Amino acid sequence: MRNGLLNEIKEYIKELKIPGINQSLKTRIEEAYRLDISYEEFLRDLFRDAYDVRKENGKKNRIKNANFPYKKYLEDLKTEYLPEEARKRLKELKTLKFIEEGKNIIFVGNPGTGKTHISIGLGIEACNAGYKVFFTTVPLLINELKESRSEKRLRSFEKKFEKYDLIIADELGYISFDKEGSELLFTFLSLRAERKSTIITTNLSFDRWKEVFKDPVLTAALIDRLTHKSYVINMNGDSYRMKETIEWLGKSN
Repeated sequence: MRNGLLNEIKEYIKELKIPGINQSLKTRIEEAYRLDISYEEFLRDLFRDAYDVRKENGKKNRIKNANFPYKKYLEDLKTEYLPEEARKRLKELKTLKFIEEGKNIIFVGNPGTGKTHISIGLGIEACNAGYKVFFTTVPLLINELKESRSEKRLRSFEKKFEKYDLIIADELGYISFDKEGSELLFTFLSLRAERKSTIITTNLSFDRWKEVFKDPVLTAALIDRLTHKSYVINMNGDSYRMKETIEWLGKSN
């Protein structure tokens, strides 16, 4: 094929902004000549290349925009190190049906048992499946809610977060909140209740949540909203991280 014609085609592709075609164009043309591929098959293969690139870029962008602090994958989990209930539920959670149904997941248990790893792993699976995901810590979320209120943009902030199919709110219970923070978090999570999914990780059992929120009535209402038709996973057990460390030390000796 003449280079001039090939360059002209590439210019049209560039103007039409169809990523993924230019990379395979020359190879597909040579293949079509060599194998006497029909025009229909050639176009199908060319556009399928573009579709695959766009799909892969979409996954990468969703993972990037999810704001994960680091990448953790479910396939990297050593399930034998997880608490019993997590082992039993993991296969069901991996189907992501909870997102489709707008259900929450609450991982409750002592530090180091795999709560954040599973949450991020589910988040990445959701991104790969086409869902919009956002990761934050609860203290950071409350600070952002306060700033939005003070700058009179709270509603636009909440509307932005309503668009996410899954929000992961990590580390509930590491610090307590004042009355304003507690009320803002309650309102924020209530807006998503039974509509969009939220994953919460916490090191506190429900009877201790009042230590964080200070208001027993608000605490009871929040627990009721969050746990209704939700998965509450008991993550109490030996430290997952400690087991990994012991295994690593054993291999290095």
